[in-house]
Amino acid sequence: MGRANRPVSGRQAWWLLATALAASAPLAQQVPLWLSLAAACAFAWRAALTWRQWHLPPRWLLVLLVMAGTVGVFLQYRTIMGRTPGISLLVVFLALKLLELRAARDAVATALLCYFLVLGQFLFTQTIATALLAGITVLITTASLLAASDDRPQPQQQLRRATLMLAQAMPFMLLLFVLFPRVQGPLWGLPQDRFSAVSGLSDTMAPGTIARLSQSDAIAFRVRFQGAIPAQSQLYWRGPVMPAFDGRSWRVAQTQGAYPTVPYAGSGTPVDYEVTLEPHGKFWLFALEMPATLPADSALTVDYQPIARQAVRNRLRYTQSAWPEAIAGEKESPAVLRAALALPEAGNPRTRAIGAAWRAQHGDDGAAILAAAEKLFNQQLLIYTLNPPLLGADMVDEFLFDTKRGFCEHFAAAFVFSLRSAGVPARVVAGYQGGEVNPVDGYLEVRQYDAHAWAEAWIAGRGWVRIDPTAISAPSRINSNLAAAIPAGEGLPFLARAAWLKDLRYRLDAVTNGWNQWVLGYNPQRQRDLLASLGMSAPDWRSMTAVLSVLCGAVMLGLTAWILRNRLRVDPALAAWRRFTRRLAKRGIAWQSWEGPQAFAERAAAQAPLHAVGIREIAALYARLRYGPAPQGSDLEQLKRRIAAFKP
Repeated sequence: MGRANRPVSGRQAWWLLATALAASAPLAQQVPLWLSLAAACAFAWRAALTWRQWHLPPRWLLVLLVMAGTVGVFLQYRTIMGRTPGISLLVVFLALKLLELRAARDAVATALLCYFLVLGQFLFTQTIATALLAGITVLITTASLLAASDDRPQPQQQLRRATLMLAQAMPFMLLLFVLFPRVQGPLWGLPQDRFSAVSGLSDTMAPGTIARLSQSDAIAFRVRFQGAIPAQSQLYWRGPVMPAFDGRSWRVAQTQGAYPTVPYAGSGTPVDYEVTLEPHGKFWLFALEMPATLPADSALTVDYQPIARQAVRNRLRYTQSAWPEAIAGEKESPAVLRAALALPEAGNPRTRAIGAAWRAQHGDDGAAILAAAEKLFNQQLLIYTLNPPLLGADMVDEFLFDTKRGFCEHFAAAFVFSLRSAGVPARVVAGYQGGEVNPVDGYLEVRQYDAHAWAEAWIAGRGWVRIDPTAISAPSRINSNLAAAIPAGEGLPFLARAAWLKDLRYRLDAVTNGWNQWVLGYNPQRQRDLLASLGMSAPDWRSMTAVLSVLCGAVMLGLTAWILRNRLRVDPALAAWRRFTRRLAKRGIAWQSWEGPQAFAERAAAQAPLHAVGIREIAALYARLRYGPAPQGSDLEQLKRRIAAFKP
């Protein structure tokens, strides 16, 4: 019977069942619930078959189950192509493959299928936890492959051998990661469903929109400044600009034109920084106001909103500069100004009346009207809260004069509406404000609960001027953070409240950021930068292949030398036995490599009866050292002495 046709033993079946569980369990939340339950039933069935030593199910039944599983996946997704349908099919095949484990080749096929499922985990998430879990699964799968060829060693011995094999492969993995030419974008990006659900700012803003984001402590983006970090009150991260208002919601304008470069001038020293932006599924980028440069493959809309040429579906890193003091839109186009004055035909009569009064009093003096609006917001004693009451049709009037409680979107929307009522062009700007510096790695971390909205007014001779009406009523929100601004007792994300966890959070965030920057973010540009620092100023695929080949060859030679050295060092009993057999070979009694020590001893004793006792004693001593449990050092010394004294 060939090695590939040897029957699968019970121990091998348990190894493969454990491997299948380790490979498929992390994917349970990605596949349909019915499939997870069906796979669990198949695993339990396989365990019962192994435990009770029952016969495997007939092949016709397995064929029907495969067809049923394939049809179920197709009905679930209306296709069998793509990321999730493909992984679901692999889970079906793995669960049913366990039920036909008959020969060694089936065991090898099952282990290889588990390797594919380990790779499938990275199609959904690429966190450090996923990598650690995948590493453990690869270790178990490798041990299962070893058990498929020889199931006699104990589990701890199989795991030790698998660990050694993976450790020997680690240098090659690192060399391939560093030197193999990178491709732009993730390797796991499948055409039709590579984009997972993302969260963040939307292209519309209504009461409660940003308040809901304040309940999330997820990272929006990280920033590394080239110099000193600006003051907290200057950290306005410009995102979607919303000039369109329908009476309830503010929306991003559907503008056609865009600036390829920054169309305005700035003054002062620019602030240089690098942003690592988490995927949010939209086109806009976030830039410190006002952007002085644009990242590669991006543009600036007519309302100075940085946008990428493609939606941000993957983590994106870009460098940029900002002018803290810039005059933008000093000669703004009439179309943009008209859009910044548009109001619904009806609604909010009290605010409209106040705006008309300002217009009658100050005429075209936009600066005076702006000062009057700030004075109104200051006099109203508005309260900044995460739990504002529901508003009716006249939401601006109700917020300003009745409830007087709101979040940043209420403040910004009411302020812009009041300015437009007075004939001053204004619009809402959404983005993030502030951030928190991680002292471990020095990155500024901007989270979803830092989402913010403010106003922007156009003043003749000054262009667009930022006004944050939230700062009028809750200056601590701008100068400090969200937790310092809201009333005591209101709900906040756990990480925003748990100050005692900050040190641990900083360290975990720094580790995660390092993983994102140097593993997930190891793109072609970062590879070129790293290789340039190592002396390869202009690496191409030829030079990188040559270096990779040389280094892999050097690692292979080093591993070979290490294995040979350890083989000779750790097996002195075999070396002594070979000295003994060479002495007998000189007398015409040759030892064959396939021959066991006891069998050789009997043959040698028959050919040299005068030395039969010594031959048998040496062979027995060597067999005990070579194959017996826990040999003693004194036994080895005795073997060496007996062989040295043996004179045939």
